[in-house]
Amino acid sequence: MAQVHKAPRLSAGQRTIRNLRWWVVGFALLAGIINYMDRSAIAIAAPELMREFNLSAADIGLLGTIFSWTYAFSQLPTGWLVDKLGARRMYFIAIAGWSIATALMAFGTRLWHFVIFRALLGVMEAPNSPASAKLTADWFPRAERGQATAIWDSGSKWGPAIAPPVLTLIMITLGWKAIFLILGLAGLVLAVAFYLFYRTPENHRRITAEELEMIEQDRANQPLRHAKVSWLGLFRHRQVWGMMAGFFCVIWIWNIFIIFLPLYLQQTHGVSIKGTGWLAAIPFLGAAIIGICGGYAMTRYAKTSGKDTLTTKRHVMSIAAVIAGALVCLIPLVPTLWMSIVVMTLALGFIATMQAAAWAMPSDVVGASKVASVGAIQNFGGYFGGAFAPLLTGILVDRTGSYTLSFLIGGVIAAMAAVAYSTMVRSPITEDSDD
Repeated sequence: MAQVHKAPRLSAGQRTIRNLRWWVVGFALLAGIINYMDRSAIAIAAPELMREFNLSAADIGLLGTIFSWTYAFSQLPTGWLVDKLGARRMYFIAIAGWSIATALMAFGTRLWHFVIFRALLGVMEAPNSPASAKLTADWFPRAERGQATAIWDSGSKWGPAIAPPVLTLIMITLGWKAIFLILGLAGLVLAVAFYLFYRTPENHRRITAEELEMIEQDRANQPLRHAKVSWLGLFRHRQVWGMMAGFFCVIWIWNIFIIFLPLYLQQTHGVSIKGTGWLAAIPFLGAAIIGICGGYAMTRYAKTSGKDTLTTKRHVMSIAAVIAGALVCLIPLVPTLWMSIVVMTLALGFIATMQAAAWAMPSDVVGASKVASVGAIQNFGGYFGGAFAPLLTGILVDRTGSYTLSFLIGGVIAAMAAVAYSTMVRSPITEDSDD
């Protein structure tokens, strides 16, 4: 039976905070927003980089691929480190590190400079989602984790939504280098704030006794005995491979949007750089809202259906995958700019729901001590395979002058996530499981 802790004693003048867990997830949301603004900065600065340094679309795609590969391979050790060192220390190291890597982009003058800085960004951003999954498992009851995950994962949509208008304005008024310097400074401030604020529930002085009791009671009431599996032993289970394959399908199309959406609007629909700043924000803004609604739907479904939480998340994932795949295939076929914006917004919204479901699953598949590891391994599968998407897209665009084939391929791949999760992630890894 899990040990029940008492709320830490408060110092004089300190007050408890009701529903502190939602403030904690708010920090993870802010980290995600800055994280994805850093990633999106290359897409905003791309026209100026291409003009000033004579880069091609394939070169911009290469920068996206380099980031994805280093990010993917860095998932493997960082997931283990998050489980061993905890979310507080790894989050601080990660946010500070990726902020420095972002700022360094302002000092690049050659393609190989940008390759190195994007590789460093990939390494330092790797702990972000595993650490968020870890703090979600530490702070939230199982039935609430879908909603909590959808909130912090929405940072990956709010960031790209905020980035186009804000970063475009910065670039127009202060130049492209200012984009990277300002983002780097903002990240360093957040890193310090998170380190000062965050503790686990049993060590946080601002938690109420009632909230701590609720969290501890949920831990004590776990219906299944999760197997004690070594890090390497995780790879012997089909659930882990299913999560890797399924997340690859999600990240493939996600990477195309992150790297090429502004260029797509400019090159296909003739939108100006200034106009792109606002139009490129709309699909990501809609995705953030739809993704949060998807997380709420997962939570309601888990509480009212009578099904276990893994099954409900798998059902939501599968439905969202099929719809997202069909919508992505439709993007290059619609005749007008605004119809394209609407379809992209809906497509990204269902992709956002898929991402929230995927990141909420690790705590249902394994025990708390391996949540970050499984989440990171899943992320590795997604970004290792998905790393080819920007490079292939850039090559296809340079050779055909069109994004049509890239969207059709991406739509089919996105829909295949339903197959991977439905057939391979059907039960937790327990002491009694054989797979």
